[in-house]
Amino acid sequence: MPGKLDTAITYLKGVGPRKAELLQKELGLYTWRDLLYHYPFRYVDKTRFTPICELRPDSGEVLLRGVLRRLETIGTGHKKRLVGRLRDQTGVIELVWFRGLQWLEKNLVVGQEYVVFGRINSFQGQLNIPHPEMEPLRPDNARAMRTMAPVYPSTEKLNQRRLDQRERRRIMQQLLDQLTIEDVPEVLPRWLTARLNFPPRLTAFRQIHFPRNEEELEAARRRLKFEELFFMQLRLLQLKHLRKRRLKGHVFEKVGDHFMRFYHEKLPFALTNAQKRVVREIRRDLGSGTQMNRLLQGDVGSGKTIVALLSMLLAIDNGFQACLMAPTEILASQHYQSISSYLEGMGIEVAFLSGNVKGKQRKAILEGLREGRIHIVVGTHALIEPQVEFQRLGLAITDEQHRFGVKQRAALWKKGKDLPPHILVMTATPIPRTLAMTLYGDLDVSIIDELPPGRKPVTTVHRTERQRDGVYDFMRQQIALGRQVYVVYPLIEESEKLDLLNLEQGYEAIRRSFPPPQYQISVVHGRMKPADKEFEMLRFVRGETHIMVATTVIEVGVNVPNATVMVIEHAERFGLSQLHQLRGRVGRGADQSYCILMTGYKLTRESRERIRIMCQTNDGFKIAEADLRLRGPGNMEGTQQSGILQLRLADLSQDGAVVQQARKIAAALLEKDPYLSLPEHQPLRRHLEEEGKQFKGWGLIS
Repeated sequence: MPGKLDTAITYLKGVGPRKAELLQKELGLYTWRDLLYHYPFRYVDKTRFTPICELRPDSGEVLLRGVLRRLETIGTGHKKRLVGRLRDQTGVIELVWFRGLQWLEKNLVVGQEYVVFGRINSFQGQLNIPHPEMEPLRPDNARAMRTMAPVYPSTEKLNQRRLDQRERRRIMQQLLDQLTIEDVPEVLPRWLTARLNFPPRLTAFRQIHFPRNEEELEAARRRLKFEELFFMQLRLLQLKHLRKRRLKGHVFEKVGDHFMRFYHEKLPFALTNAQKRVVREIRRDLGSGTQMNRLLQGDVGSGKTIVALLSMLLAIDNGFQACLMAPTEILASQHYQSISSYLEGMGIEVAFLSGNVKGKQRKAILEGLREGRIHIVVGTHALIEPQVEFQRLGLAITDEQHRFGVKQRAALWKKGKDLPPHILVMTATPIPRTLAMTLYGDLDVSIIDELPPGRKPVTTVHRTERQRDGVYDFMRQQIALGRQVYVVYPLIEESEKLDLLNLEQGYEAIRRSFPPPQYQISVVHGRMKPADKEFEMLRFVRGETHIMVATTVIEVGVNVPNATVMVIEHAERFGLSQLHQLRGRVGRGADQSYCILMTGYKLTRESRERIRIMCQTNDGFKIAEADLRLRGPGNMEGTQQSGILQLRLADLSQDGAVVQQARKIAAALLEKDPYLSLPEHQPLRRHLEEEGKQFKGWGLIS
């Protein structure tokens, strides 16, 4: 049954249809609940009055208390302004208004004592406050005004239409005045709020919007951050628990001939201990009778493809088909080629399917899948098209999963006939633990945290423009040793033309320093036709060209063990995770590899920190943690597309300890009461159902 919080904001006193429409369009606020959860992003300290004699040009926002001594209109036309003089016991300051003069002249009273709030401005050596907030000082409002004033996210349009900070605070105060404990009931068990020393829920909302001091604000934040993360973890863990109970999976009972033959005869290298551990975890899942939902995390070059292939062989040995879906044609094609070469001579039919596979070839593949003649299919999202039917799909693997939307993954799920296929999600983007707990909290996680033997860490160095000649000399030395070189330019969509120009100018500079026929150069960028791109890449893969000049299209999908040097131009324009992904293109053979980060001489503090971290470590997890710390979760690759990370207040880059605490308490609670059926857990259950409506649909999809 809808409660007071479900009321449309139109029906809040002082809002009405016009303001409601603006708040909906500009900020997506529709109900009282939306408004309550629309937290301030900062606060202005209005707890201390500043004496006028202490004001300086750099004082910023200040709170004053004084008597309005004079008010006069100066100038004409668009230069017309209203000027007032505010006096306290220590001095005088000018107050200036350029808009709404008639209303102000009518409502401001000379001789009245006011509380004034605004930003100090300096004009021709004189201090003034343009458009200050003015409140007559009365016994009933003196205390209310001396708070930490909330500042809400806003837009130009809201400020123009009289929905500025002052009006928004008034609306928020109006809302809080109308709410009672019945409207904002307690949702956490009493034992938990007592244990964590939390204020009551309604109090926390009042204090986060209008805290009287830092202590109140901190107490409210602690409570509301925990609540947000706790319900997210409770939801994820409950889904995981229910799925394990409810969703049956195909039982892969045996480890058969294909698996054993490949493992003992065809495996090109011994598995690392980490790979063996992950294969054991997957085998246990596949034989359990419950549908597997596992995330496989491994750094660039850690050997995830072999683990995926061994899992597929288990499916085939048990009479099932397997598919592997990758986000780009290049990456899918690379997987197809490596899997086909690994399985050569084993009598296993492997097919490749993308949007570019057409006509008779496509028809034959669709028929082969339907009739079960094709055992493994590798492809792009063409695999989830309705025409693609399997005779018996037992295992679906997605690579770089966060690039696929929930709907796409759901479509892959439905390809299973009687039961959904087992799901293995692979990512080469190491994810910090707190982020993984939030994004993939309902999946079991396996981590390959060990590189294959013989792999040498890539040596990473930072060089500036004035050291370019030395970098070119080093490239020539490496080419003379028979090695190949990548030179990568950033590609930022907003300035695609400029980036292309950078690439073309860079290519010309390299041609001058590495003239043909002694040196051969490939060029690859996003605007090329797929066939031309493929041709240039193949020339480099076959060793026909010495240098590949490219934009970040080579980030995934190119495996050239002979390429030992990666030069990244304008490295300061890349994020840490992207730099790490690019660096992973070298160091794939037995030879020592190098990554050279080229930048201009002037760098921001954050850019310098990113470059320092890259030169210091090859560990993808350390880099991901640093990336989370520097950029926050909203900017980390994939988190926005996931649609899950809709946090209102918590910040995963700073609240990792709260995530872990919330998960631990949620897990212990569900262990005791998995269905939240105990009387003391009814509020939890109701709140989960209410909040869960916005997360509808992703619960049973990996």
